[in-house]
Order: sequence, then C-alpha cells, then structure tokens
Amino acid sequence: MSGHSKWATIKHKKAATDAKRGRVFTRLIREISIAARSGGGDPDTNPRLRTAVATAKNENMPNENIERAILRGTGQLEGEQYEEVMFEGYGPGGVGMLIQVVTTNRNRAVGEMRHVISKNGGNMAEAGAVGWMFHRKGEIVVPKEAASEDSLLGIVLDAGGEDLKDDGSSWYIVTPPDALESVREALTKAGIKPTSAELSMVPQNYIKLTGPQAQQMLRLVEALEEHDDVQHVYANFDIDESEIQAAVAAH
Repeated sequence: MSGHSKWATIKHKKAATDAKRGRVFTRLIREISIAARSGGGDPDTNPRLRTAVATAKNENMPNENIERAILRGTGQLEGEQYEEVMFEGYGPGGVGMLIQVVTTNRNRAVGEMRHVISKNGGNMAEAGAVGWMFHRKGEIVVPKEAASEDSLLGIVLDAGGEDLKDDGSSWYIVTPPDALESVREALTKAGIKPTSAELSMVPQNYIKLTGPQAQQMLRLVEALEEHDDVQHVYANFDIDESEIQAAVAAH
C-alpha cells in the first residue's frame, strides 16, 4: 500500500484554491521546461515532455503557457535556467526520502533543504544512500467511484500496466515508465478521468508509522512541499488514511 499516494490524493482534493493552483502551475511549467531542455521540444519524440504537457492540460493550464515553457526550455525564449537536483534523506522512523528540486541556485538549495529536513526531525543522506530503495514508475490515481476494480484491472493490464491497488478512497495504478501514457489514454477512452498521472519514484518497501512519528513525518513532507524549489517528495512511509486526514484537517 502506498502511504505517499494516499497523502498525494488527499492533498490533491484540498488544492483547489487559486493560490495552490498558482503553485501547481509553477511546478508544471518548470517540469515542462526541464523536460524540453533535456529531451527536445517535440512531445511526440520526448516522453517526459509528453507526460508533462498532458498533466498540464489536465490541470487546465492555457496552451500559451505550455508553449512558452517549452520554448524557454529549448532556449528559443529567454528566461531563468533551471537545474534539476535530487536530494536524499531520512525522516522519522528511518523513512527514506527522495526530494526532487528544480532551482536556479544549487548551493542555496542544498542549505535550505538541509535546514527544512533537520528542523522537522529528519536528516540529509549521502547520494545513493536512499535512491536504491525506489524504482522509477508511472503512477496513476483514479477516484474509487469512477470504475469497478474488475473493469479497471482489465483496462490497465491490456494497456501495459503492472499493478492496481485499493488505496482507500482511490485506485492506485503502477505502470512501467514507458507505459504511463498508453494506460492514461486507455483510461480516458473508457471515460475514466484520473485524478493524477505522472512519472514517480515508487518505493520497493514501506515503513509503517503511527502516532507522533506519523504526524512528524507528515509535517516534514508538508514543509518540503511548501518550499518553492521542491517539485516532488517521494517517501516510503505507510500511514493510515485516518491519520493523514487528521493532519490535513489540522491546517
């Protein structure tokens, strides 16, 4: 069971305000620019860009914003140049964390990440200490009411997906990285709209947290996600949905 996918699902439901939407757009624009810079500006030949553009459209981002982000990434439009960095760390209870950061100043980002992590009960790790605990996968979240397990499983497996799990209020689908788009498209054709669909770092194993450790872990993830340079936080915790709901409601 993916504790972090539950966290992401519940946070997604809470992120409907304009301020949050602005933050979502900022992160998507950075992802589009980085993808275009690393793999070219054509979504047809750049899978990472194709996924980023599809996610942006799912969030109703205007086409001109998407096009500008691509042009900035390929250098055809002036703008800040971002660098992508993956930090590794440990949270309460020995939970492993990968923190994807996109920044214009790597040295500043190192100091700020170390400060946020240590302030919230964690510590930075050496490169490679945590990364082996995760695999790069496609992650799709579908609302429970959108489809039955049997119908969803057939669609997912036929389109190249790997796994379907009951994640409380949602279905949680795992795909190989190169099958993310085909599974998303198969779901859309079947009239099923995912809550989210993105490339992710999926843990091989999970650490169960409860009580004060669970609350501290959630505070750490929230503090990291609130940082302007942080794109994604991946962590191998498993926390009951009721505890996550309580933590979200407390804000």
